[in-house]
Amino acid sequence: MSFSKLPSSLQQALAEREYSTATDVQAAVLEPEARGRDLVVSAQTGSGKTIAFGLAMADELLRDDGRVPFAIPPKALVIAPTRELALQVSRELSWLYGKAGARVTTCVGGMNPSQERKALRSGATIVVGTPGRLRDHLERGALDLSELAVAVLDEADEMLDMGFREELEAILDATPEGRRTLLFSATMPRPIEALARRYQLNSLRIATIGKERGHGDIAYQAVTVSPTEIENAVVNLLRYHEAETAILFCGTRDKVRHLHATLQERGFGVVALSGEHSQQERNQALQALRDKRARVCVATDVAARGIDLPSVSLVVHVEIPRDAETLQHRSGRTGRAGKKGTAVLIVPFSRRRRVESMLRNAKITADWTDAPDRDAIKAKDHERLLSELLAPSDFDEADRVIARKILAERSAEDVAAMLVRSHRAKMPEPEELTANTPEARREAQKERHRPGFEDTVWFKMDIGRRQNADVRWILPLICRRGHVTRNEIGAIRIAQTETFFQIPRAHADKFADAVQRTADSDRDDKPVHIELSDEAPRDAGRRNRKDGPGGRVKAKPFRKGGPGSFSNGTGDGSATGKGKPFKSRSTKTGPKKGKPHKGKAAKAWK
Repeated sequence: MSFSKLPSSLQQALAEREYSTATDVQAAVLEPEARGRDLVVSAQTGSGKTIAFGLAMADELLRDDGRVPFAIPPKALVIAPTRELALQVSRELSWLYGKAGARVTTCVGGMNPSQERKALRSGATIVVGTPGRLRDHLERGALDLSELAVAVLDEADEMLDMGFREELEAILDATPEGRRTLLFSATMPRPIEALARRYQLNSLRIATIGKERGHGDIAYQAVTVSPTEIENAVVNLLRYHEAETAILFCGTRDKVRHLHATLQERGFGVVALSGEHSQQERNQALQALRDKRARVCVATDVAARGIDLPSVSLVVHVEIPRDAETLQHRSGRTGRAGKKGTAVLIVPFSRRRRVESMLRNAKITADWTDAPDRDAIKAKDHERLLSELLAPSDFDEADRVIARKILAERSAEDVAAMLVRSHRAKMPEPEELTANTPEARREAQKERHRPGFEDTVWFKMDIGRRQNADVRWILPLICRRGHVTRNEIGAIRIAQTETFFQIPRAHADKFADAVQRTADSDRDDKPVHIELSDEAPRDAGRRNRKDGPGGRVKAKPFRKGGPGSFSNGTGDGSATGKGKPFKSRSTKTGPKKGKPHKGKAAKAWK
């Protein structure tokens, strides 16, 4: 579909940017049945949805002559989850509606709010912003939505995941009833459907995922490595692909900071993007990527939202995405606008099954392979060097004078060898990786255990979820009554009516004696009942609290004169009996009124 039926101002803007044919999502919003209606659009990242909702609002913004009338209150509002995405949308709409005389104002966190309020008072046709900043302007009276004609929620699923439901509802509740509402989202979970039912009337569903683009422009690879060699695998992947621009996704700010420092030390041109960076630092990082001063970006999921760099040809999932939707959003940074891209998941040996399940849910087929080794990287370097050095070039006379002087002193072969060496000197050295063999996988499995937890004993209590058992108060109870520290306690498994926990065999005697000695100090009629367990719990392979701390370990029955029963109490409280909620004398260590404890103290124990 072409853009021939659009107003002349939009046609000219699209022609200057060399847009000749509409993508599926752009064509869908321009169909007669979609014009003037509320829309719920499911569109893949990178499918041209920003231009799509820009075109969809044309009837509400433009007069018959293709121009935008001047007005102080905005006619259109676009809400995006992050600063980067909001700034990107603002840039796209600015050139799309530039010839129509529209004024686009951006309101995002990290920018000067007083300047934004001044711009809003001066008149803005389209306002683009993040939920928090828009709500702030709305409550201060700087943002007037009384004449709004169309509201757009871009990446609506991500905004709900980030906890912006309250802000979105406050903003939409302040808009007129007659306005159009356009929801654009890569996925359509139930919260999105609920939002559509509340704020839309007779909406039209448009789904283009998989129709035009899907995953066709992205080649997926899953690389299995030892858990201790993930960073080495990142180095080799970067060296093997030598992408014009690569984005490496990590799960936390700390991981971003560490990997950024590691790659910088290795000689890569790298920038970092995470929540700890200011807007100015983010802008500088993105500009470095656009100027080719940096070729690698290490980022968290949220910080990478809105990054639109056409040169991104490689995405590496350094840490496994939390779900299939995150996998798709991350990978969608490459393979944009019809270009080919590669998305690589780095998978520790023990996480393969989880990744296979995630790929099935996302309906993605990935090639499972090993990380490239030194030989494979050298072969790629050989091809790239030949291609680069034999490419046609123009030389001025000064260059030729120097070349003749060098050839007078050295042979042509020596000169070529020096040229090859100088090119290779610019490239970081690849890393040696452990071969993916059964022996290596078994060794990696051993390395997952904390030192001292290779051989443990399981104890159990006669309290579980029915009595509101929780690690937050079970852990200090074990420490106080067994005279051990939290570092001497392994995994804790909470079942329906029982709780199991691990003690290293080397400390089991000490723990059993201590529990027996302190049994008389119990202050309640029905204390917590502890006994040695002859076997591990059924779900011993899973974890109830972060990292264990013992993790998945080998457990054997412990016997010291046969299984025994011990009473266990604590000054902070103990269980009252089966079927009754646990009551604590201290709100810091136990649940209150039979309910699990919440708040900062709960987070601290996790």
